[in-house]
Amino acid sequence: MGAPTTGVLDRVQKDLLLDGRWEPREERFGVVNPATGDELARVADASVDDALAALDACSRAGAAWAATSPRERADVLQRAHRLLLERVDQFAELITLEMGKPLAESRGEVLYAADYVRWFAEEAPRIHGEYRVAPAGDTRIVTMRQPVGPCLLITPWNFPLGMITRKVAPALAAGCTMIVKPAHETPLTCLLMGQLFVEAGVPAGVLHVLPTTRSSRMSEALLADPRLRKISFTGSTGVGSTLLKGAAQNVVRTSMELGGNAPFIVFDDADVDRAVEGAMVAKFRNGGESCVAANRILVQAGVAAEFTARLEERMRAAVAADGMDPAATVGPVISDKQRRHVDDLVRDAVGHGGDLRLGGEARAGAGFFYEPTLITGVPATARIAREEIFGPVAAVTVFEDEAEAVALANDTEFGLTAFVFTNDLNRAFRVSEALETGMVGLNRGLVSNAAAPFGGVKASGLGREGGFEGINEYLVTKYVALDAGTF
Repeated sequence: MGAPTTGVLDRVQKDLLLDGRWEPREERFGVVNPATGDELARVADASVDDALAALDACSRAGAAWAATSPRERADVLQRAHRLLLERVDQFAELITLEMGKPLAESRGEVLYAADYVRWFAEEAPRIHGEYRVAPAGDTRIVTMRQPVGPCLLITPWNFPLGMITRKVAPALAAGCTMIVKPAHETPLTCLLMGQLFVEAGVPAGVLHVLPTTRSSRMSEALLADPRLRKISFTGSTGVGSTLLKGAAQNVVRTSMELGGNAPFIVFDDADVDRAVEGAMVAKFRNGGESCVAANRILVQAGVAAEFTARLEERMRAAVAADGMDPAATVGPVISDKQRRHVDDLVRDAVGHGGDLRLGGEARAGAGFFYEPTLITGVPATARIAREEIFGPVAAVTVFEDEAEAVALANDTEFGLTAFVFTNDLNRAFRVSEALETGMVGLNRGLVSNAAAPFGGVKASGLGREGGFEGINEYLVTKYVALDAGTF
């Protein structure tokens, strides 16, 4: 397993998309299949000079792209949407090869990514301003929405297509030019996406794709250039904080989707079957390598034994295998480094008194596999209660009442998402209002939706992606004061 079946690697450009051309570079870096440890391809390694050249091109192309009609930009995005749907299997295979998730989940990611392209194609013609009478009646207030300008879009490895389209699509719809910097672990999907958008009609100079192993140097150089007007980043809170400091020097507009530590709360009155199903989705989708993954499973004492037993049963049936294997339900983690991090968290939790009921070890042999792991009785002192796991590990803690559940859930610097399972409607809204998160899943383990605003509070970030709010991150509001009766 693991070998490509459709020759998709041969169809992917391995060079830089720079000002409408595919530019080769002598310096290249390898992309590894995490299921086998084998190198898939070598791609061009962009330099700081390449990044500044891309910003030059963004600046040259900016006025013309901003001046295109909203319908024209929408048509480009609609063509891209159709092309994505025609190539679901091609993109899905590539995602599985370089990221590792099961092929069925990769197909789901492609459809999820396509939804963002379609959503923002529909939003482009709806960019609007206002005309209203000032309270004093002597002037008129006119507002208009305009593109913010050249953008730097930095994406992570865990959703190598979905995280890109939910940045690129609104930027294109708004009339912005952009530089996309994909994660060095998974650049191939982004390069294939670049090919697709060029085919869909994105003009030269509007979209650039620059894989690199010099991420920090590239972002520092771009943020120091006053022509860059927007940065959107998805990744760790530590890196996001550094980028925010860099953005401050030129007061660059920022969107930050950062770390998470999602509580998954199951109350006594919940439908246990639904809660277990929700936990399998919230915890094991993408192998747990997701910022919205259930990081802390909090279960009320009255259903704790039943819920945990059923969860363990489901987890024992999980199949950790190469994502190209149709039987796989959990793939490898992205790297050996990440696998060691997961193992360290597990050992620390057990050392602090947690009960290891399943798994708890890396698999010997090829690839970066970690066995699906269940730990119960996890104390608040364990690192796993404070840090993102980003792996197939379920950590369960028991609580007594609603007040304790909310206190445990909010006892974190993060605030991206939370999951709540209850059949009490009053409790559902009471707890949702009390949780310090940007999103809440009520009786469901999946919150992401192209039509909904995605984002967090506290150390989980700034801004929103998706929904009606998503395009606003790429627009600025201009106000015109109009004297009444002068025209």
